[in-house]
Amino acid sequence: MPTRRALRTSPLPLLALACTVACGGAPADDAGATDSDTDPTTGSTSDSSTAPTTSGTTAWEEETESEPEQPVTVEWSELELRLVRGGDVLLRFPADGFQLGVVAALDDGSSYDPFFLAPDQWLTVTAAEDLGGSAAVDVRLSFGTDVRARLTVTEAAPGRFAASLVPEPGGPVLAYMRLRPVVDAGEGFYGLGEYFDAAEHRGRVRAMQLEYDPQIESQYNEAHVPVPFITGTRGWGLFVADPHAAVFDVAAAAADRVEATFGTGPDTAGGLAFHLYAANHPLDVTKHYYATTGAPKLPAPWALGPWIWRDENDDQAQVEDDIATIRELDLATSAIWIDRPYQSAVGVFDWNPTQFPDAQAMIAKIHDLGLRLALWHVPYVDDDPAAAAMRDEAETNDFFPPEVGLVTSNWGEPLDLTNPAAFEWWQDHIREYTDHGVDGFKLDYAEDITVGLGGARTVWQFADGSSERTMHKLYQLLYHRAYAELLPESGGFLLCRAGTYGDQQNVSVIWPGDLDANMAAHREKVDDDGESYVAVGGLPAALTASLSLGPSGFPFFASDTGGYRHAPPDRETFVRWFEYTALTPVMQVGTGSSDVPWEFTPDNGLDDESLAWYRQYARLHLRLFPYVWTFAQSLATGGRPLQRPLGLAYPELGAHPSDAYLLGNNLLVAPVVARGATTRKLSLPPGAWLDWWTGEVLQGDTDVTVDAPLGTLPLFLRVGGIVPMLRPSIDTLAETTAADVDSFVGDPGVLYARVAPGPLASKFDLYDGTALKQRLGKTSLHLEVAPGEVFTSGVDVEVHALAPSAGVTVDDVALGKRDSATALDAAADGWIYTDDLGGTLRVKLGPGAHSVLATLAE
Repeated sequence: MPTRRALRTSPLPLLALACTVACGGAPADDAGATDSDTDPTTGSTSDSSTAPTTSGTTAWEEETESEPEQPVTVEWSELELRLVRGGDVLLRFPADGFQLGVVAALDDGSSYDPFFLAPDQWLTVTAAEDLGGSAAVDVRLSFGTDVRARLTVTEAAPGRFAASLVPEPGGPVLAYMRLRPVVDAGEGFYGLGEYFDAAEHRGRVRAMQLEYDPQIESQYNEAHVPVPFITGTRGWGLFVADPHAAVFDVAAAAADRVEATFGTGPDTAGGLAFHLYAANHPLDVTKHYYATTGAPKLPAPWALGPWIWRDENDDQAQVEDDIATIRELDLATSAIWIDRPYQSAVGVFDWNPTQFPDAQAMIAKIHDLGLRLALWHVPYVDDDPAAAAMRDEAETNDFFPPEVGLVTSNWGEPLDLTNPAAFEWWQDHIREYTDHGVDGFKLDYAEDITVGLGGARTVWQFADGSSERTMHKLYQLLYHRAYAELLPESGGFLLCRAGTYGDQQNVSVIWPGDLDANMAAHREKVDDDGESYVAVGGLPAALTASLSLGPSGFPFFASDTGGYRHAPPDRETFVRWFEYTALTPVMQVGTGSSDVPWEFTPDNGLDDESLAWYRQYARLHLRLFPYVWTFAQSLATGGRPLQRPLGLAYPELGAHPSDAYLLGNNLLVAPVVARGATTRKLSLPPGAWLDWWTGEVLQGDTDVTVDAPLGTLPLFLRVGGIVPMLRPSIDTLAETTAADVDSFVGDPGVLYARVAPGPLASKFDLYDGTALKQRLGKTSLHLEVAPGEVFTSGVDVEVHALAPSAGVTVDDVALGKRDSATALDAAADGWIYTDDLGGTLRVKLGPGAHSVLATLAE
């Protein structure tokens, strides 16, 4: 496809352009925008310029529903298991699709980590016996003359199957199990957890655990959130519910195979549990995973507002000065957190009296200014005199693991949270914070428990009898659950560094640990003032990680805006980073150098211009709350990621960029991640797309180059798309007692919306029940508004890239035209038309349901 420079499109040609491409938008979603392919008033795609035929309403037809899910079955025939959707074979497990790994003898010193180790021999299926059970598939597989295993597959729900492969007693010693389905040689693959190099995995080998890697600056492979769940772009999913060390070869050894190898070691007799999923569209596969492992825990609504933090706070006076400055500078912010140190010692649930002489008064000031508070925390008790009493109590009661392997933290071994008494003791202490107004936690570290170094074990034993063979994953579930259970039912905030499958029930938000405060790619060699290192990755790694996590079951992600290692970031890095995080569900701002957006230093290069840009993007992030929260509310049932990789949203394109995504259904985000770049190349998906900042309309399904000077994020609204927003003056999503702080909690206020008009009837259903509809005809624009439970004060709609309006009626009555935006702001209702953004019609309506007809000038 040709690459071209984005050109301004005049309003009237937009109608013809939109008519030709509007059917090419994103697939119908389970929340937010939906489309109809007919004229809402006449049932045809031509315009009816007459007024609505019924008083006060437009005869909108029902929106077109998504295509019914095609039937999905599993079949067993001729030594092959097949996953079939509507007659289309998505996955095949032939005779060598199930393998068992033989070893001479079990070795207690072996990690059985398949990233380093392999069995002496792989056995494949040679024969099968139908056991005639009630399951969809129930067969005894023979792997040669003396090895058998039972394969059972049951239908859990339409499109979702639970399966197990369990070896039978007898025969040689088994220590590994492998699934090797045949896949399409051209499809893409998503999921598997958090990765920094690419969101799509074809041709890569992914370890499902932390591995020592001396070549990179962190000394390990950064596998903080491994999830053994993979989705193919043809609309299937494979989830292996096993916590042992594992490796996924994703079409690396063979273009038409995915190999999932698990080092089950002495636990092999328990077998391997796995799940097969299918859906019409690959974005919908994740809903099956949630049905299996649990719906994601939503953060509190206020947690979607911008956060600000320092790596190290000097004292209470600095915190109180920061929160006052946030409000004085008019920086939209809903929360802060205090990182370490703030305790007398790590693991002591107090406030260092020298630093924080009156913490309760500080917490009250934070809340009064419309901010919420979180604290950094870890599951350790420091070997420090200030923590002596806590540590003595833990040691006396055997609250640490009976056997400790390699400890990698600075504060000793983690608590043994498999011990119910230790778990309860720790929660009792956590309440010393939550009962006094702490609203959430940043949960760091707790990744000491690894399967080994190379092939050798690092042995851990726990009170419940488990070892590092499974606890290298499962410890995170206990660690995070201890805090999650103490958050209010309305939500809270857990920002976690690590996680695994099922942990989305505890974790509110994942952050990727310590990325580089630069624009280096993952594993790029960096030379910085004589210092040379192989980078963990900076801004490009953060963007990639966010796109890999969504399809893996963790929909909320927040990198340190600006990065951490080698901080401070320079001005360009910081600006490009907050441009990106403003268009993510959670925006948290802080770096390893402890400076904040309003502190200008020679090292960070920040200035009044960068602060003004930050103010703009932080407020945009906050204003997008109704849009993002609507999609968040549908996660449990719809499952679609909030940030959607383009290759997963539009698999027919066959392209898999890791630096562009959809936020929800209607916003296309293309962050600039290359140093010095002032333009941005991207492949626009099908449909037509309106530039958020200029009103230019670009035809999709082609490559474009758009201008992107520093301070401008390439951002596009799908033609036909609607984006509900909060008012421009909003300061916080949290409750406040300060009269000069504009809080959503105090007053949701008038609902704002941006519309890129299109000829197909489209609708946005907000989380509170509010419904917004639009359809653009040749000579008229139709809008419909129905209020919900929260937004009851009216709406203020901006329609962009539109021809001039000759008049507007509301409920068949002429609406008054105002002289200016200022006059419209002061009025209860009315409309204006301006030339900006390709021609903008702004319509302000009072409370209640309304039908709007705008007649466009000839």
